[in-house]
Amino acid sequence: MSGFHEVRFPLRLALGATGGLVRRTDIVNLSNGREQRNQRWRDSRRGYDAGSGVKSLADLYAVLEFFEARRGQLHGFRFRDPLDWKSCVPGETISAADQVIGTGDGTAAAFQLVKTYADSGGSWVRRIAKPVAGTIVVSVDGAAKQAGSFSADTATGIVTFFGGDIPGAGAIVRAGFEFDVPVRFDTDRIDVNLAHFDAGRIPTIPLTEILA
Repeated sequence: MSGFHEVRFPLRLALGATGGLVRRTDIVNLSNGREQRNQRWRDSRRGYDAGSGVKSLADLYAVLEFFEARRGQLHGFRFRDPLDWKSCVPGETISAADQVIGTGDGTAAAFQLVKTYADSGGSWVRRIAKPVAGTIVVSVDGAAKQAGSFSADTATGIVTFFGGDIPGAGAIVRAGFEFDVPVRFDTDRIDVNLAHFDAGRIPTIPLTEILA
């Protein structure tokens, strides 16, 4: 990803962030009282405000240093969503059976990590491009694979099987993982409020997801 730094926004500040996902839908009201709904964005896009996570002068300086190192909006970085940051639901433990990431054909060695959100009414598949190193586990047809049988690119989210471990035709490939959201600052300005001698705050630190 061009203009991207593989570093994570300070976790202690991310945990206090607010925000979530956004979708874009056009709704046209017809003359007969009905409506038409059209999806403008294929994928949802996440946005956050990390300002509420700043509690001390140390936090404030950490944000300023991180902001300067990214040169404002110029370079993207990793951010851990406070709610949605792993292949399973909150409160559960990651397993190699969490997410279906593909079906083998006996030849394909590379599979993109994805996360599926689904219920009885529909589903949406999200591409996971920024998995966390050391957290990725994989299975093929229910059998867990050893770490030495595949590699995982934490900059792209692509899992590649080696030699004799390439999934056979019809084999279901699953994976479990933690992941970050690729974001950038959504401003080139940081306003600081030194309300007290030993504390300060930044009223707003807007972040927006970078879609590949």
